[in-house]
Amino acid sequence: MSVALLWVVLPISEVTNSIAFLEPVREGSRLLDSSRFVGRGKNCLCNGRLEKGKQQRWNSGYLNGDSRNCCLGGSRLKNRGKFSVIPNVVVSPAGEIAMSSEQKVYDVVLKQAALVNRQLRSREDWDVKPDIVLPGNLNILSEAYDRCGEVCAEYAQTFYLGTMLMTPERRRAIWAIYVWCRRTDELVDGPNASHITPTALDRWEARLEDVFRGHPFDMLDAALSDTVSKFPVDIQPFRDMIEGMRMDLKKSRYKNFDELYLYCYYVAGTVGLMSVPVMGIAPESKATVESVYNAALALGIANQLTNILRDVGEDATRGRIYLPQDELAQAGLSDEDIFAGKVTDQWRNFMKQQMKRARKFFDEAEKGVTELNSASRWPVWASLLLYRQILDEIEANDYNNFDRRAYVSKPKKLLALPMAYAKSLVPPRTSSPLAKGMS
Repeated sequence: MSVALLWVVLPISEVTNSIAFLEPVREGSRLLDSSRFVGRGKNCLCNGRLEKGKQQRWNSGYLNGDSRNCCLGGSRLKNRGKFSVIPNVVVSPAGEIAMSSEQKVYDVVLKQAALVNRQLRSREDWDVKPDIVLPGNLNILSEAYDRCGEVCAEYAQTFYLGTMLMTPERRRAIWAIYVWCRRTDELVDGPNASHITPTALDRWEARLEDVFRGHPFDMLDAALSDTVSKFPVDIQPFRDMIEGMRMDLKKSRYKNFDELYLYCYYVAGTVGLMSVPVMGIAPESKATVESVYNAALALGIANQLTNILRDVGEDATRGRIYLPQDELAQAGLSDEDIFAGKVTDQWRNFMKQQMKRARKFFDEAEKGVTELNSASRWPVWASLLLYRQILDEIEANDYNNFDRRAYVSKPKKLLALPMAYAKSLVPPRTSSPLAKGMS
């Protein structure tokens, strides 16, 4: 199951493509890119250049958001917005108390918000630091960021256009985060996925640690290394995304929504935490940093749930079912019904409930988009509006997501863009629904 890349990344087409990586390439002291594209697309990045006519594969439909705060169920987090969430603790039959996935994820939110708050208190606001200097070539960072921009332009055209409204520093940083997320996803969902082992993911995580220490492995890593040196981006969400890839290697069923929620956080919610520090919060916003992160998480969960509902049939061909097993049973359905791929009234009713949940997450996410820096809102609004329409297309297909892929047509995409732009012009409210009383 591919990730929903951020509450920023928006695929323009349904074509699937991929980034993989090989050994590093050096020319004297000059660090070259080691990434290669393989699969079914138009262009291929080989030895650092986009070349026409190469075959590529890349799973589309991912939009990254973060998901730490919006499950459906019983309680509500104190001062965390008006979310209806699952209970914070779970009591086992043996009487043991365990923390729920929602609370585990929320602890990460608190840490990320604290990082940003510390920066704001230090009066740096969102000023960026000078570029890191890499040995061998002072122009390497510019070339690395340009490479990331080419990837975004090729595979997420609508999002790429939206980033052009951002300041150059923020735009380049978002590109770098985007590319790292795509490369990570391709480890377990790309053309070489069958050869990926837990050891390979361990090596990828070790490489990530080097990136955060300022020791990039290749040019694309160099862009991310520079980004995390400038903005208050923490390594934990990146580690968590890799953990989501590990889950895909060993897990193909989810007992309940609590388990699925954690997976959605790992593979999609993490991107919101990576991106909010770069996108920035509007100076005039009255919302807390913590609540803006929460809204980013809600969009990540909504996007990933939408991916899951759209791709039920495709995932079933791989032996994977990303639906809560207990809720399937309550609806009178089983794995055999999924593999049979027959649309019944039971299936329609089940899908209606799943889509209702996803839409609630979208509703919560909308509350936070307005609080972002004005230059960062358009790509987020575009992704939210277009991804939400995928749910409408599933309905239009009579809930047949077994052998019919729901997608938003190009005319509908074009109509959504001016609407997203208009929404991006709306400033934060004087009294934000995400604000809480200050002591």
